Amino acid sequence: MGRGKIEIKRIENTTTRQVTFSKRRGGLIKKTKELSVLCDAQIGIIIFSSTGKMWQWCTEALRMEQIIERYQITTGARIAERDHPREEFIHDMAMLRQETLRLELGIQRYLGEDMGCLQYEDLNKLEQELENSVAKVRNRQNELLQQQMENLRRKERILEEENNNLSTWEQRAVLEFEKARMEASKGMNVMDEFSLFEDQPAGSILQLASPVLPHFHPYLQLAQPNINPHQDTNICFKT
Repeated sequence: MGRGKIEIKRIENTTTRQVTFSKRRGGLIKKTKELSVLCDAQIGIIIFSSTGKMWQWCTEALRMEQIIERYQITTGARIAERDHPREEFIHDMAMLRQETLRLELGIQRYLGEDMGCLQYEDLNKLEQELENSVAKVRNRQNELLQQQMENLRRKERILEEENNNLSTWEQRAVLEFEKARMEASKGMNVMDEFSLFEDQPAGSILQLASPVLPHFHPYLQLAQPNINPHQDTNICFKT
């Protein structure tokens, strides 16, 4: 099936119109180059998009000005040159000088200088403008101060949280240290009790140590010794 014919009319969609313009502009320039090379023709193309952007192409070894000049000679038409008249130029310069002078006078008046020629109404107007300017400056200063205060409060809250965390950690560390110290001290007391009975018989030591040993290992059970002065003393631990 062949391609259907496209109705030649303005494309309403901006994106579609721009895409079509780019594609067809490239195709037009390509066909123009082929025509110039194949037929040794001198061609110049100037294209303006809907946004005002310009594209141009002319036969190689020529310039667009030469193509336009040849067109003018052939048709007898002249493109009007836009010469800036001297009088208009002088008028524009005078207007720029007046505007510059007015701005300089306004700056001097805001600085409190060259106010001798001002009338009472002009001074009131200038005073009101200065008061409005000062009010805007103060409002901006207050906004910046509020922002700085908020930042300082935020930093203060962060520092307080960090300080509280450090205090909690320090208290926990102290408690852990005291607990470890008490356990170590308890163990030392038990060892001291055993050292006092180094020269005592084994039976008496076991009788004294029986309430202490369970603290060292909850799974050890002390068996009743068979104490006989004529037999060896055997101690067994049942696990």
